[in-house]
Amino acid sequence: MFEIRIVCDSAEADSITTALRRVFVTGTARQYPARDGHNVRLYLTAAEREGDIAAPAAEVDGMTQWPWYLPADR
Repeated sequence: MFEIRIVCDSAEADSITTALRRVFVTGTARQYPARDGHNVRLYLTAAEREGDIAAPAAEVDGMTQWPWYLPADR
């Protein structure tokens, strides 16, 4: 089990939480204001789903992206 922390726009918090729940078994999302006063910090405990084999991350535009986040046209 591990913890995920994400800083994002408050309007995106629900969609990000939903996407993470599709990939991992997660606990309750905890949401706090970010220090910048505009964004929020999301904290979720997560674990890999049993039977899932983790796919390797991919390099996109110099950044490491998880496979579920890759653009559909790749």
